[in-house]
Amino acid sequence: MWQTHSVRSQLASVFVFFFLLAGALGLFSISQLSSFNRLSANVAEVWLPTIRALGDLNNFTSDFRAIEGGHLLSSDPSEIAATEKEMENLDRLIAQAERSFEEIRHDATEDDLYAKFKDRWNDYRKIVNQMLDFSRDNRKADAIAIHRGSSHAAYNAVSDSLNQLTDRAVANSRVASDRLASTYRRAFWLIGLAIAIAGLMVAGALVYIGRVISKPLLDLARRMHRLAANDTSIDFPGIERRDEIGEMARAAVVFRSNAIELMESQRTLAEQAAVLKEQLEQEQRLALLQRNFVTMASHEFRTPLTNIDGHARRLIKMKDRLQPDDIDERAGRIRGSVLRLTLLIDNLLNSSRLIEGGPALPLDLTDIDIAAMLREVCQLHREIAQGAPVVERFATIPLQMRGDPKLLFQLFSNLLSNAIKYSPGDKAVEVDATIASDEIVVSVADQGIGIPAGDMDRLFGRYHRGSNVSGIVGTGVGLYLVKMVSELHGGRVHVESQEGKGSRFTVWLPVKSNSEFGQLDHRSTGAPDETPLAEARPS
Repeated sequence: MWQTHSVRSQLASVFVFFFLLAGALGLFSISQLSSFNRLSANVAEVWLPTIRALGDLNNFTSDFRAIEGGHLLSSDPSEIAATEKEMENLDRLIAQAERSFEEIRHDATEDDLYAKFKDRWNDYRKIVNQMLDFSRDNRKADAIAIHRGSSHAAYNAVSDSLNQLTDRAVANSRVASDRLASTYRRAFWLIGLAIAIAGLMVAGALVYIGRVISKPLLDLARRMHRLAANDTSIDFPGIERRDEIGEMARAAVVFRSNAIELMESQRTLAEQAAVLKEQLEQEQRLALLQRNFVTMASHEFRTPLTNIDGHARRLIKMKDRLQPDDIDERAGRIRGSVLRLTLLIDNLLNSSRLIEGGPALPLDLTDIDIAAMLREVCQLHREIAQGAPVVERFATIPLQMRGDPKLLFQLFSNLLSNAIKYSPGDKAVEVDATIASDEIVVSVADQGIGIPAGDMDRLFGRYHRGSNVSGIVGTGVGLYLVKMVSELHGGRVHVESQEGKGSRFTVWLPVKSNSEFGQLDHRSTGAPDETPLAEARPS
């Protein structure tokens, strides 16, 4: 039978109070966050698309101006047709960006600035069309005069109006962002205040319960708290009683048994969840890095293939007019591009081999003359980068060691390739080699762009590239391979660099006997594999 002043009725009243309090707090939080949600939607639906559309307009209009100049410099009909086709494509892209901008709501000032930009762009296009007509009629001088005069002025007017529109959009987006931050702070503090008030009300309810419920129930509650704090060694008196306290004590005993089982299950689940979370994060990081790597690798392959195709087309087109020296030069450039592709493929294969094998990768050990290998590396890169100024300074004493010739060749090739790639064409790259304290010390120094200080900690990470190499193709695995190969041979690598003044990479490789490589070379048994040094060089 339900009793108004029983423990059950008191607890039921408290639970109803907690439920209503939680509902009121939730409704208050939703009301405070609704305005924040509206402002967030405004940023996502208006300002982000606006900035994206304006960025596209800036990029496409500047590209159009560059293509316009390229059209005037083109003399071959196929080149002229190609530039006109690019202009048509840019016209479509600009129109698409304009439609994207027009689909977004804007204030009157932005609409006026956009209308001004569009009028100026239409004026500029009319002038460009007139210039193209003169160019097609072989009136190159008139076309060039228009390009340098009225076309230049009209494009500057377009650029000015677009810059004004961009500045206005950026300013408005900042205002919206500030308003969003202010709304968030206000909602945060109001919700925090509501939570604090709710906490005070809960504390009051707990005080009320403490004063109303009898001492045996308080004692039982304390023991329950200890049980909730994972103290499973406590006992529960009063289980022989036949009243509500006895019922709760008996239930608490059952709960203690269940809590013990639950704690064990939770501990197991938490460990499994942590392992799964770590694996998922690792897979996500690797997937992102691999996507970036594939993009960069495609650029690396495209450049030498384009060079090969261009020189081959030139040879075919001018086969009856080329001199033997010209043929030798172009064939040399084609061979350099092929060598570059071969190096890139070897780099990728060796990187995959290192990534899969890790520290336990078996090595193909043989006796190596490091000086001879370095000369081959230097000559190879002189052929790839025609006329690359590579200075060799090797010690006169023998530089002999045992190691994997293919991996070591790739290590030195990567260091020299980077030094040439990131250096001006007229600056020498220095390759030094000597022996110090039973270690072969090889250093590659350049006078190139250097490495920013913020990139030094991640320099040897897989797929990582410096923040100042924009526009220079690369895969981001070269230095990762350098570090792995040096460590597999019991060595180390160090870099000294200053941005804008060049870099020096130094590799220390111990001169070890075959027995000292036992933990690295799981395949080396009996006589060493006498792999010729030349096999380590890409053909």
